[in-house]
Amino acid sequence: MKIKISSKTHVQPNKPILGKKQFQLTTFDLPYLAFYYNQKFLLYKFENLLDLEEPTFQNNVVEKLKDSLGSVLEDFYQLAGKLAKDEDGVFRVEYDADEEEINGVEFSVADAVDVSVDDLTAEDGTAQFKELVPYNGILNLEGLRRPLLAVQVTKLKDGLAMGLAFNHAVHDGTATWHFMSSWAEICRGAQTISTQPFLDRAKARDTRVKLDLASPKDPNASSNGDAAAEPPQLVEKVFKFSDSAINTIKSRANSVVPSDGSKPFSTFQSLTSHIWRHVTLARGLKPEDITVFTVFADCRRRVVPPMPEEYFGNMIQAIFTGTAAGLLAAHGPEFGAAVVQKAIVAHDARVVDARNEEWEKAPKIFQFKDAGVNCVAVGSSPRFKVYEVDFGWGKPETVRSGSNNRFNGMMYLYPGKAGGVSIDVEITLEARVMEKLEKSKEFLLIDEEEDGNKITNGNGHGHGHGHANGNGFA
Repeated sequence: MKIKISSKTHVQPNKPILGKKQFQLTTFDLPYLAFYYNQKFLLYKFENLLDLEEPTFQNNVVEKLKDSLGSVLEDFYQLAGKLAKDEDGVFRVEYDADEEEINGVEFSVADAVDVSVDDLTAEDGTAQFKELVPYNGILNLEGLRRPLLAVQVTKLKDGLAMGLAFNHAVHDGTATWHFMSSWAEICRGAQTISTQPFLDRAKARDTRVKLDLASPKDPNASSNGDAAAEPPQLVEKVFKFSDSAINTIKSRANSVVPSDGSKPFSTFQSLTSHIWRHVTLARGLKPEDITVFTVFADCRRRVVPPMPEEYFGNMIQAIFTGTAAGLLAAHGPEFGAAVVQKAIVAHDARVVDARNEEWEKAPKIFQFKDAGVNCVAVGSSPRFKVYEVDFGWGKPETVRSGSNNRFNGMMYLYPGKAGGVSIDVEITLEARVMEKLEKSKEFLLIDEEEDGNKITNGNGHGHGHGHANGNGFA
């Protein structure tokens, strides 16, 4: 793929933000300093190809995006700042209008005019669009000397690719998509955004936590120190679960009425436990082997008092649960769904506070692959309205996560483009496990419809192989 970067600038808030604004990172933020930047990739097809010709593209697309970004940064000005820490090692995000040379969102414009939108959706792996998303392999801690948000807009043969890298120590997925929908709203012509961000991090947690993080170890390094050990080859795939597939999975999980009077299983609990069970089967674990399920859960409504939905920061915690592989295999779908449900329901305000207090006494900086043994881990959410991010030239053709923060068992959930309750599942697994999963009729629900097409593999182009790399982080 021939990609030419034509310009790189830094976008500041259009109106000056007076004074120095400082917000101490909270206990919800700090564990993610050793994650990589959180990458998103949105692909747009242009109906009118004249919009891609110069100078129209520069004036009507690029400048419009930059001007609306400057406008929305007046409200989300933390994204135009940087990370900093005091003499005690307490981290903060700050914006200082007097330090323009180190402030601002990095905004790059590129050309890949020989590449079409369809070229970038033909396979499931992230390798084909890796060069279209900035900050591959960059740790969030780098926000001490890099922008907290980098954007790359690439002109294609018939559309536009938008790659973004957000500093995950500053905010979570809920805040990410609040920002994206607000930016798109301004770009479409709104004078102000419809929902203001809530910026006061002290309301979420105000404990000062001292960290010594001069040089965290590389998350890609071998955990047992054996550099010679060859890690398994990993592949990525997107499974698209249609409305009917989701309804079938949910009804199966709820076909047995629980004896303890617990609530019916939700769509999330039913689907993720379905995937957990079938990944575990495909891995061929021994019956006594433990398998861990991890979900990065939004705690805005779990804490007391609850935090507003528009809180800009991290309000996620990892919820861990697990069971023996043999138990998952021997029971029906209701068993795994119950394990997941119990863990999620139990994670109330008391547990959230206890976890924070425990962490503050002995801070542990997570690495994404610390999710657990034989794990399946869940990030992102089908509740995020990613296909409503319309900058004025239509809804995206596809929305994906980038290559950062991927490891064996990691999956990202997005709403299906078709709407309804359809869900797209991006998952990274060992190649041999993925091959078994792709052939599992029970996982794919292949016998449930006459056309055998309840779930499509990727974009319906068949089974083609995802792209692998040796270390699990792509």
